[in-house]
Amino acid sequence: MKLRILKSAVTNPWFNLATEDWIFNTLNPDSHTLFLWRNSETVVIGRSQNPWVECKTDKMEADDVFLARRQSGGGAVFHDLGNTNFTFLSPSDAYDQEANFTVIINALQKLGIDATLSGRNDMQVGDRKISGSAFRHAADRSFHHGTLLVNANMQKLGDYLNPHPLKLKAKGIKSVRARVANLVDFNETINHETLSDAIIEAFCEYHGETAQVEQLDEASLAKQPTLNAYYQQMADWDWRFGKTPEFTHHIETRFDWGMMDVHMDVKQAMITEVVIFSDALNVELIDLLKNTLTGVKYNKPEIKNKLDDLAKAQPELAAQMDDFEQWLVGEMEG
Repeated sequence: MKLRILKSAVTNPWFNLATEDWIFNTLNPDSHTLFLWRNSETVVIGRSQNPWVECKTDKMEADDVFLARRQSGGGAVFHDLGNTNFTFLSPSDAYDQEANFTVIINALQKLGIDATLSGRNDMQVGDRKISGSAFRHAADRSFHHGTLLVNANMQKLGDYLNPHPLKLKAKGIKSVRARVANLVDFNETINHETLSDAIIEAFCEYHGETAQVEQLDEASLAKQPTLNAYYQQMADWDWRFGKTPEFTHHIETRFDWGMMDVHMDVKQAMITEVVIFSDALNVELIDLLKNTLTGVKYNKPEIKNKLDDLAKAQPELAAQMDDFEQWLVGEMEG
């Protein structure tokens, strides 16, 4: 069976994840395909995860860190240029997950690193995890992708993946943290290029074939309308946030003018129901807040704009509105 090797020159995660979807859904699965890529600073969450539970969305926005949601399952991971990502695609009748892991393990051996498979998804050196994987399957093709920690900034794992302790009752998958290590801990000369070269060599050796490396860049979007459509989806707010599983956000506090106990049901990142318990004397305020927040995106700028408009329309309630807005928006920090 022939081979196909793709390598991305782009570090935008929406481009690279869109390329994965393009490979999975569009490429003719008549060959074993290898795709190598890496991302600028990004938190990538699984298809069934809640970004507000998994990561600090405010800090990410302030630091220009991407948020991306992949099509496959699994937990939240932090990518930077110290990660090398690999994707294997094969026809279903020729798919061999163990072979994919063998290619990576053989590549690492070329660089003097002895890695082993741990469970179904991970690879480790000694007792330290250096790689995690996820999988997708369709009728005629199967897909295996993973990341290798080369020289990732471990501090940033904590900076962006340790969420603000919101009282969120989330449906979906929460991440489990593991003891991890960078490959440079075992070979200080390794980098993305040397590792990519070793993976390509091991891939060709394993399958007994060779192939030219196809370089992908932004121009690929113009040449491939389907790829561009996947890119637009990956970049869209409705995909990254709107696909969040249903959850409830419950917060409470006391102001000088009364206690507020707020329950917001959120579905596809839209606030679908608001229940407020309060001993505030102004019942109208409570009804106005419930009506204003219902049907709004669970998004701080949108909520702030709605509450600002309400305060302008009800100037006699502006002081209480301001208290409530500052508190609610502050509690939404992820």
